[in-house]
Amino acid sequence: MAAPQLIFVDGSFAELAQEMADYLHVGDKVKPYLDDEKNDEALHLIVQASNHLNSVPEKDFAGAYNLLIHLVLQSKDPKKFLPTVCGNLQKPITSSPVHGFTLAINALSTIFNLLERNNPLRYNVFLQIIRLIRQHGQYEVLKPRLKNLEGWFDAWDTTEDDQRRLLVEVSDAAADAGDDEESYHYLVKALATFDRDEQEEITSEEAQRLSLKAVRMAILSPTRFDFQDLRALPTVQALSDSQPVYSQLLDIFAEQDLEDYNDFRDEHEGWIEKENLDHEKLQRKMRLLTFASLAASTPTREIPYDNIAKALQIPPENVEMWTIDVVRAKLVEGRLSQQQKVFLVHRTTYRVFGEKQWRELGTRVDQYKAVVDRLISHLRKSQADVESQREREQQELERKLANAGISGGQGGDRRRQQKQRTDEDD
Repeated sequence: MAAPQLIFVDGSFAELAQEMADYLHVGDKVKPYLDDEKNDEALHLIVQASNHLNSVPEKDFAGAYNLLIHLVLQSKDPKKFLPTVCGNLQKPITSSPVHGFTLAINALSTIFNLLERNNPLRYNVFLQIIRLIRQHGQYEVLKPRLKNLEGWFDAWDTTEDDQRRLLVEVSDAAADAGDDEESYHYLVKALATFDRDEQEEITSEEAQRLSLKAVRMAILSPTRFDFQDLRALPTVQALSDSQPVYSQLLDIFAEQDLEDYNDFRDEHEGWIEKENLDHEKLQRKMRLLTFASLAASTPTREIPYDNIAKALQIPPENVEMWTIDVVRAKLVEGRLSQQQKVFLVHRTTYRVFGEKQWRELGTRVDQYKAVVDRLISHLRKSQADVESQREREQQELERKLANAGISGGQGGDRRRQQKQRTDEDD
């Protein structure tokens, strides 16, 4: 299918190419090729001189680049020319320091939108768009487009290596913009592109480097408390061989407690500081995770203040403050009973859900079942008592009615007999 036409471009390829060449001061070199209908050779010279467009007056920039893009997309092989054009747009627009980014991103977007949806060339253009956005710290401009990534990958029939390359670029752009959650999200998606059945691939230098980066991001994040998606990745599992200390630390954050973290720190004295990991942040996070584990493993759903203070290794007077923090982190739901000095657990988050958690859940279900059985038994007994009382009252009422009926009948007979004697006397 032919490339879409720019509706405001009018003229033959030769006419427009000569106009562009003259504007770029290479008209004399290009004319012989156009006369011989050697369009690609003529276009080659034009594209080579196109870096001059970055210094044209701002008012001419969009029109000039649109014409250049139109000419390139008329080529039988645009792939030969697009890298140079896109590369020029990564460079400073010297004629417009203020609006340079907007001019460049609009030109790249024009290229992207004029290529057919399933054209693989779109991949490289979009990669350049990401790099330009990252260079200028404009990640918010990129975010709305990212929802289309999966569909584009399918349409372009993108290899897993290329998908990973682009996803890492997105992750880096988000990190540069300070959006750590987005950065982590796309890094994990990039790690998922490694073939889990290829041991050599998942243990490659790139795979281990990206996995280590993801682990550091996960444990340092103040808002990430779930590590199961990360630990499920084969490349991260391979860290147990390439980075055993990091792998051990990840296991602690995934399913162990503050005491285990402190033991780890003692065992690997100075390692956390050497790796530029913030001990204060890690310790705070482990206290929150330990609180979540304590709440999940407490069958009575009531945790005394003293138990919380011991598990979190904090003074008893700080328990309420940490309780508020763990509720804000959405790891636990409940309320404090200051009078009883206990925390009443309404809901908690399981950090892992394995055999131990299934047993705890089974115990809790049995406890709930016993409570329900007692309630049902009590209700049935109460219902039976009510029925018995109702029967007794009914019987008593019937007895009284019967007695009243018998007494009333005898009195009536006597009155009738008296009346009959009176009539006879008369």
